[in-house]
Amino acid sequence: MVQAYILIQTEVGKARDVATAIQGLHGVVRVDAVTGPYDVVVLTEARSIDELGQLIVSKVQLVPGITRTVTCSVVHL
Repeated sequence: MVQAYILIQTEVGKARDVATAIQGLHGVVRVDAVTGPYDVVVLTEARSIDELGQLIVSKVQLVPGITRTVTCSVVHL
């Protein structure tokens, strides 16, 4: 299983709408609205890095109101 955090910046006033839209996507484990340089942080998991990429590019990044995403893969040290 591959996990990653997606850090999301949204248009002003769109964090709640973005968080709500992302919550229902397959592969999304947790969605939190946060303060700071990012507006929403999403924990995702997938069976492979390719499946994770599909989730991010084909679903998450298409949610209206998102202006930028940064993906941080989880590593086990």
